[in-house]
Amino acid sequence: MAYAPLALTLQHIDAPAASERKSFFSNFVAALAMSRQRAAEHEIGRYLAACGNKFTDESEREIERRFLSGQRW
Repeated sequence: MAYAPLALTLQHIDAPAASERKSFFSNFVAALAMSRQRAAEHEIGRYLAACGNKFTDESEREIERRFLSGQRW
């Protein structure tokens, strides 16, 4: 599986024009998403370090189980 840094981001959303200002809520949501992304990457790094830094099929399945099992699409 290829690494995608923002695998869980929403698709088909156009970026605002450069002249548009983002609202407070938009900035807040973006900051929250980045915070959760960093936390998830940190936890994945800790898990891989505990498993000997080997990214195998088994470790990939375990990571998906831990981080994607509770997601509602």
